[in-house]
Amino acid sequence: MKYLIVTGGVMSGLGKGITTASIGKLLQSRGFRVTAIKIDPYLNVDAGTMNPFEHGEIFVTEDGGEIDLDMGHYERFLDINLTKNHNITTGQIYGEVIKKERKGDYLGRTVQIIPHVTDLIKSRIRQVARESGVEVCLVEIGGTVGDIESMPFLEAVRQLRLQEGQENVAFVHVTLVPVLDMVGEQKTKPTQHSVKELRELGIMPDAVVCRAKCPLGENAKRKISLFCNVPENAVISAHDVKNIYEVPLLLEEEGLGGLLAGRLKLAPKKNDLSGWRKVVERMGGAKRVLRIAMVGKYIRISDTYLSINEALKHAASAHGCKVEIDWINAERFEESREELEKLSAYDGTLIPGGFGQRGSEGKIAAISYAKKHSIPFLGLCFGFQLAVVEFARSIGLKRANSAELNPETPHPVVDILPEQKRVEGLGGTMRLGAHDIRISEGSIAFKIYKKKRISERHRHRFEVNPRYIPKLTKRELKFSGKSLDGRRMEILELPKHPFFLATQFHPEFKSRPGKPSPVFDSFIKAAMGLEI
Repeated sequence: MKYLIVTGGVMSGLGKGITTASIGKLLQSRGFRVTAIKIDPYLNVDAGTMNPFEHGEIFVTEDGGEIDLDMGHYERFLDINLTKNHNITTGQIYGEVIKKERKGDYLGRTVQIIPHVTDLIKSRIRQVARESGVEVCLVEIGGTVGDIESMPFLEAVRQLRLQEGQENVAFVHVTLVPVLDMVGEQKTKPTQHSVKELRELGIMPDAVVCRAKCPLGENAKRKISLFCNVPENAVISAHDVKNIYEVPLLLEEEGLGGLLAGRLKLAPKKNDLSGWRKVVERMGGAKRVLRIAMVGKYIRISDTYLSINEALKHAASAHGCKVEIDWINAERFEESREELEKLSAYDGTLIPGGFGQRGSEGKIAAISYAKKHSIPFLGLCFGFQLAVVEFARSIGLKRANSAELNPETPHPVVDILPEQKRVEGLGGTMRLGAHDIRISEGSIAFKIYKKKRISERHRHRFEVNPRYIPKLTKRELKFSGKSLDGRRMEILELPKHPFFLATQFHPEFKSRPGKPSPVFDSFIKAAMGLEI
């Protein structure tokens, strides 16, 4: 087994996840089977209870893992499905060590960070690598070198190289090379200090990937090579690009793929990025622009809806288009009818997932507007539930609502899952991961998926209340996708509308560049005015 460890320095948010995914793509293009692990040094067991404003979206795996958004980059770039075991957190490690201590597994010994915590970290990494059946395991360590919480993980991977052998473990360090406006010169000192700190921990990077606005100058490369004790060809310029899917091509031009294959003594079976290059060229060559209104409440940072943004890009590029996404605060529609009228300028309206009362009435107003004005509409998870609420109100069920938003509503058309009523904790307790869905023949959903049975990923606690299904389906509303036992409503559609579709599941998590999600593909076609 070969291990490739990616660390970060200077500051967070430099793009370690995209760098890790891109390195994986370069190794894949050389014929190697790869997998990726994300290490998060926070004490949370997983990302499920975190604030989207702080950490962006929660990515859901097939087996129901709630993980940092970098897992989405891995799956999209590498076109593989990962599991919850591919995410290791401080909370998981410390929790397991304490459980072992309470059971008496360490009887007679003092439990310490070294060796007990570091041994468990190495054991988890090796287990995931072994069970994945791959040749190379990439490990991204979250946070920044120097963070107190990252120390046990950095010590563990230092030991990993010692035990597995120099030729089997390589380190890539991602840093920042800023340019000060008043000087106009690329500054290498932050990178020098970051690598120095890494070396003090006993880790010598084999390559330094330098994030910068513009290509790294020769003088800057020379300085980093000299002061960081890495060969000049191992100082990699990772300057800004228009499209994140260009990053593997950029790193290949910089020679990183060949450098790391050589460092790990991997003999390439091929070297073919042509398929990936075609996808990137198609994205870059798109001329027509579609305007999509994304009506949500976590709109301060686009990472909150990262997988949806990427799924829209994948689908648009497949039809020679690109998307301009406007993130609109749903609360605006609660305050002004004039604001609502602005939706008429968009080619499509999308209501993403979410939780809570704030902004929900604005989302319902946006759904109603899209319905009445024949604007292509797509609702996801919470958007699906609010579409049910909007329709219920339109057929005379006054003050209909979700029990989540108003427990006193006279018509709880959306209610908590029966099994959720006994749940006390919040972490990892929703209906999570992939579940099979049966699609009705002759429906729009069947036209989209072209099959009677599909599997999609979920993350929710509430569902359509079965008591109201006969009333809801008396008119034009149709539930065209249901759970295999028929109890849970999964897809709704309005057959007479140009395109009005909502899903209880999250189709964005399975979208890939070059292989867009069928739901997003159809939504984009409708936004273009094409028949699905």
